Formats: sequence, C-alpha cells, structure tokens
Amino acid sequence: MTTIMDQALPHRGFSADDGERERYQARIRALQWRKRLLPAVACFGILAIWEIAVRGFEIPPFLAPAPSAVAQVLYADFGLLMSNLLTTATEAILGFIIGNLAALIIATVFVYHRTTEEAFFPIAVMVHTVPVLAYAPILVLLLGNGLEAKIAISALICFFPTLVNMTRGLRNVSAQQLELMRILSASPREVFVKLRIKSSLPYLFSALKIAASTAVIGAIVGEWIGASNGLGALIIQATYNYNSPLLYATIVVGSAFSGLFFAIVSWAERRTLTWNVDEARS
Repeated sequence: MTTIMDQALPHRGFSADDGERERYQARIRALQWRKRLLPAVACFGILAIWEIAVRGFEIPPFLAPAPSAVAQVLYADFGLLMSNLLTTATEAILGFIIGNLAALIIATVFVYHRTTEEAFFPIAVMVHTVPVLAYAPILVLLLGNGLEAKIAISALICFFPTLVNMTRGLRNVSAQQLELMRILSASPREVFVKLRIKSSLPYLFSALKIAASTAVIGAIVGEWIGASNGLGALIIQATYNYNSPLLYATIVVGSAFSGLFFAIVSWAERRTLTWNVDEARS
C-alpha cells in the first residue's frame, strides 16, 4: 500500500515519472519565458515599424519623430527630464498616499454607518463623474500654483476606486465568519483587523494598482493648468515649441514611471497576499 508521502516524493526506480516531471517543469519554464519575452518582442516590432514608416514616408519630425530621434533626446536631455520627473513623482506619490488613506477611512465609516454611506456616497459618485479638467482649475484657484493643487488633483483621482473597492471588501465577510468571531469572544477591533481587513486586501490592492497609474495622470494634468516644473509643464512647453522629440521623450519618461509605480504595488501585493495566491496573481 502506498502512502501519501510515497506518492508525493519521486522514486529513483521510476525514470518514466522523473522524465514526465522534468518535461512538465520545462514546459512551465518555457511558458514563463514566453510571457516575459512576448511584450518585449512586440514593443521592438512596433518601434521598428515606426522607424521604417517615418523614414520611408518622410514624415516631418514635428508630426511624428522617429524612435531614434526620441532616444537621442532621452540621452541628451536626461538631466532635464529627471529633474521634472522628480516634481511629478513627488506630487503623484503624495496624492496617492493622501487619496487612498482618505478612501480607507471613509470606507470604514461607510461600512459601520449605513446612514452616512447613503448620504455621502452619491456625492462621491457625482464628484467622480466630473472630468478632471473641469475641477482642476478650481483647485488651482483655491490652492495656488504650488504642489498643493497638483497633490489634491492626484488624490481625488485615486480616491474613488479605492473607496468603492474597500467598501465592498470590508463587507466581504459571511455571516458564519462573523458568528464564529462572536463565539470566540472577539472584540470589535479584532473583528475589524483580523477578519474585515484581511478579507478586503485583494480588493484594496486591485484599487491601488489602478491608483498607481491614475495618480501620475492627475499630477501631469494638474501641471497642465499652471506649473513651471514637472512633466506636464514640459509637455506643454514642447508642444508650443513644436519640439516633438522632447514631447515624446517626456511621455516615455512619464509612462516608465507609471509602470514602475504599478510594478511596486504589484510586488507589495505578492508579498502581502501570500495566503491568497490566486488573488495575488490576478
């Protein structure tokens, strides 16, 4: 009679089983490498087609610069791009933190006070439906052209997705789980921390990954309204001066930072949700 341990451990005498296991592991490794390489191959293919099209059809540089021209600007103006990125990154990170913290606090209030949710959630929806370009000038008038207005715009963009996801996540507990906590004489604080917070983490990280990208968008849009530094201001300057290579280079830097921000949140999700592998990999 074979035991579970005998079935789990490989046997030296069964070379066929070992070979099948090795072939399966090789297929897994191949799929992992394919998943990593395909985006890079697609990106290089698009850049190659873009370069050939610009040179072949002799498209004017102020309309669509070749990728090689954008790369030259990235190298030549690297210091300028990084100094403006620092301003935008500061606004985006602070807006990300403030907006998500506010959403977490208000979502907790909504879960424990239904009347408050019924009164203020529609207001949050209405604010979210207003385009950012509509309320950005108002915030600039109220807070000035400094970092405060850009941080506020970034925070408002991050706020609503996290509010909705956290409200749903904190309520994502069954009656049986709550009854078990009551039987175990858990305090309201223990119920909140050990049950509601834990069940809401997948929802939270889904919202944070969205907010990681939208925070950068909010900071850049805020700089369009009025700023002398930042990627948004650099985009406006490049557009008015018909400096398309610098315009595209600025967009590349902003996209790279947004992707890095998203990757950091995804890494934190994988490290945090070790108890929920399926949610962490989604």
